[in-house]
Order: sequence, then structure tokens, then C-alpha cells
Amino acid sequence: MKSISQLQMMAYASLIAALTAVGAYIAIPVGPVPIVLQSLFILLAGLLLGSTWGVSSVGIYLLAGAFGLPVFAGGAGGIGRFLGPTGGYLLGFLPAVYVIGLISEQKKQGALIDVTAMLCGTIIIYACGISWLKLLTGMDLKKAVAIGMIPFLIGDALKIAAAVYISRAVRPVIGRSRI
Repeated sequence: MKSISQLQMMAYASLIAALTAVGAYIAIPVGPVPIVLQSLFILLAGLLLGSTWGVSSVGIYLLAGAFGLPVFAGGAGGIGRFLGPTGGYLLGFLPAVYVIGLISEQKKQGALIDVTAMLCGTIIIYACGISWLKLLTGMDLKKAVAIGMIPFLIGDALKIAAAVYISRAVRPVIGRSRI
């Protein structure tokens, strides 16, 4: 029975990695960092798969991109993407999904816990992304926040709301009310 469960989780992790790649193609260019739906699937990876399998899913996605598959925003791939202006955001996905999963695995249940988990994850993504953007471009912190965070806050709030709704619908289907 355990191997079936692990096989199912591998399939779910792979599916969410693929959906993350698809989400990266749905982009609205705004400055050096585009608004994309890939972060919606990062949030869902943590909520639906938990910390361990969520990190596995995001790891698959990042490795695919690092090896040159065109899975990042704008259909880009390659290790160079980690060295560009979006590199910090990409690398921030791993600790973010881990924290989202860890919080969502707690005994307390509910939309408020899920929103809290995703807010924490989003803060981690921004902290990594803005730090890298600032370091790479030489911008001061205020400008890096203005370019690398402020334009995306409304979109991120909508993604968090969508992720709560989607996770509430999908958790019972995959047989995991809580990880």
C-alpha cells in the first residue's frame, strides 16, 4: 500500500511540475520580472503535496529548466536563468514551497491556515527575488521593491485566493484532506 501511495504522490508531484511549466508560459511582462501563473502552482504544490513532495515537485521543475528545457517565463530555460533578474525568485520557490507545505501539514485546518502558509511562502519568494535583483542590478532596496514586488501584489493576492479555492476542491479528490 505504501508504494501505491508513493507512486501516486510522484505522479501528483510530476503533474504539478508540468502545470508550473505551463503557468510560466502565461505571462504579463512588467519590467524585468513578468507576472506569471507559475507561482500559483508553486503555492498549490505546497498546499496539495505538503513540504516533502512539494519540494520534489518544484525541484523537478527547476531542474528541468536548469537543464535547458523551456519551462521558465517566456519559454526560457538553461542555467543562465538563475543568474538573471528572475534567478532569486526561482531559487526562492524551494524554501517557499517547503514552508507552505510545512504550515499546511499542521493539525489545525482551514482557509486561514492556508492563506497564512501562502503569505509566508510569498514573503520568502520576494525576499529571495528582491535580494537577488538588488545584488544583480545594483539598485537600492526601495527601487528593487518598487520594481520587483509592488507591481505583483494584486496578482499575488488573486493567486492566493485562487489557490485556496482550488486546494479546497482538489484535496478531497486526491484523497488528502490534510497531508
